[in-house]
Amino acid sequence: MRITLYSLFIIGSILVGNAQDLQSENFSYLKGALVRGDIKRPALSLIFTGDEFGDGAKYIQKLLKKEKVLASFFLTGNFYSNPKFARTIKKLRADGHYLGAHSNKHLLYCDWTQRDSLLVSKEEFTQDLLENYGKMKEFGIEKKDARYFLPPYEWYNDSIAKWTGNMGLLLVNMTHGTLSHADYTTPAMKNYRSSQEIFHSIIQYEERNKTGLNGFLLLMHIGTAPSRTDKLYYSLETLIEHLKKKGYQLQSIESLLDSN
Repeated sequence: MRITLYSLFIIGSILVGNAQDLQSENFSYLKGALVRGDIKRPALSLIFTGDEFGDGAKYIQKLLKKEKVLASFFLTGNFYSNPKFARTIKKLRADGHYLGAHSNKHLLYCDWTQRDSLLVSKEEFTQDLLENYGKMKEFGIEKKDARYFLPPYEWYNDSIAKWTGNMGLLLVNMTHGTLSHADYTTPAMKNYRSSQEIFHSIIQYEERNKTGLNGFLLLMHIGTAPSRTDKLYYSLETLIEHLKKKGYQLQSIESLLDSN
């Protein structure tokens, strides 16, 4: 059966409607967001998010081109409008990577401890996201070209998923299970994780689970605070080579979620 973006949108809308954490066929959802692709296919997508930091952008772009790997980049309006990153954004687009939205101002949508408590109105959410797409349009990226939306802080609730659907978009989020997303942490933080620890968490998850990293949306950051000198993206080449040897296809989010 062929899974298309339209069918995923319909399924996602249904899931938002009953506000449950479900799995539809081989795809996984959490609070209305698609969080994992087909668990029966040995394929995954490398996801990079970015807001104020982009120190890894050039390195990542060159490495992916060298490895002939397509990835997905969810960037805020802050990132798209930063002149320092414009050249790399153009190169990423020219290389064929997916470029999507991550909110304009990197808003926190809901309370950290009471997830059902919204911190933005529907109007604020909509306006901010439209402004994000406005910044993307300056790079020739139309809304129709970027239907997948990944929330800032990777934090949302079913209302956010519903509002996203109302805009004709599909909310996606990282697949949980590894520490890949912790590459933003700095030594001063209580939840700090070294790149070695993060790398091993990915390898161990793949080895210990029968579905491995099938369908994974493996999220990392395109840049981190200067106080984090231990950059995970310098381990990316080793990770890509390992995943290729294990037989995984590394695809953009569109290819991953819109394949047979």
